[in-house]
Amino acid sequence: MAIEILMPALSSTMEEGTLAKWHVKEGDSVKSGDVIAEIETDKATMEVEAVEEGVIGKLLVAEGTEGVKINKPIATLLEEGERASAAAIPESKKEKKAENKSEVSQQPKPVTPGLDPGVQGNKVQSKPSLDARIKSGGDKDIEDGIRIFASPLARRIAADKGVDLSSIEGSGPYGRIVKADVEQAKGGGAAPRAAASAPASESLAGIDPRLFYEKGSYTEVPLDGMRKTIARRLTQAKQEIPHYYLTVDCELDELLRVRKQLNEKQASEGVKLSVNDFVIRAAALALAKVPEANASFAGTALLMHKHADIGIAVALEGGLITPIIRHAESKGLAEISAEAKSLAERAREKKLKPGEYEGGSFSVSNLGMFGIRNFTAVINPPQSAILAVGKGEERAIVKNGKLEVATVMTVTLSCDHRVIDGALGARLLEAFKAYIEYPPSMLL
Repeated sequence: MAIEILMPALSSTMEEGTLAKWHVKEGDSVKSGDVIAEIETDKATMEVEAVEEGVIGKLLVAEGTEGVKINKPIATLLEEGERASAAAIPESKKEKKAENKSEVSQQPKPVTPGLDPGVQGNKVQSKPSLDARIKSGGDKDIEDGIRIFASPLARRIAADKGVDLSSIEGSGPYGRIVKADVEQAKGGGAAPRAAASAPASESLAGIDPRLFYEKGSYTEVPLDGMRKTIARRLTQAKQEIPHYYLTVDCELDELLRVRKQLNEKQASEGVKLSVNDFVIRAAALALAKVPEANASFAGTALLMHKHADIGIAVALEGGLITPIIRHAESKGLAEISAEAKSLAERAREKKLKPGEYEGGSFSVSNLGMFGIRNFTAVINPPQSAILAVGKGEERAIVKNGKLEVATVMTVTLSCDHRVIDGALGARLLEAFKAYIEYPPSMLL
């Protein structure tokens, strides 16, 4: 019997992917470990290997197909002695599925008296789009760019009595104007419709119809897998994680002096340290010094991490990714620098493995190279904190009652209040600042 080759889940967050390329064709013999396809996820391109020996019977998904759900059959593998016809799904199975689907669809649905027809059996059924409802004549008035939603009876009464529907605030479901609203308006009892507020009907339709921009005034760019994932996960992060922010200024003059000396001495070995390498090292050591902050929220428990696994935000075309430097607290500046460069390069080429960007306990996002002085970053679940790093620049400061000039960098720590309380976050930031302002302490 033909074996189905399923769309693999290449990471814990993957829901669908693009079948970028087939390395085999129908009739090819394969053995376990042979690369048969390339799959593009939202963050990387991965090779798929055969796990069984046999002959490719049928390729069910064409190259370049986007949005292929995980566990969906993408090909069939014939065992020894099987013919290509075995690759097809038996008709009896298709008929069985169709019969089951038909039986389910024919079962009567429970109806609750008095409920809106769109809400039955505890499930909200889809309603027609704004355009469809307008074309059907159910809610077709458009006055001054505002759609008027009213019941047929309310329309008839309003027409007979000469009542302007645009002046009435509906009290029916989703703001629909009903008979009672028109009758009250006849007697002057209805409140006028607020011109500045969006019609209640728009929320019913999800607002979309291209957000009411004039057609032709924009170009649609469909979301790719990465942008969909960013939208979903960061919306989830802001909705579910109670963020708060702590900001501190760090003086960089000593760090810049040490960095210059190290780069000059290690130039022959190809070592070139960046300020961000010092930031990563300082963040890792701060987490080691304040271990209570090195944790993740897991619903009924806090997961206290044994190592500082630091994610570094890398900008890609159309999105970003945070590859992780594992056990950063035990790595020197040169090792961190080399690993950060390697991860960033492979991230831009979409060659990272899931284990190189999943998990982590903390992240660093540095926009200083773009001239950004100060910003706040969104926490990347399942982590509990992220450090937003701004530009180092000369500023006037007061030292011992005297005005001086120093190179200052502003950093902002975003914290998950379920894990890191204010005082704990302040201790973490205090430890980070101490390492940054006196780099030799990173060697102790």
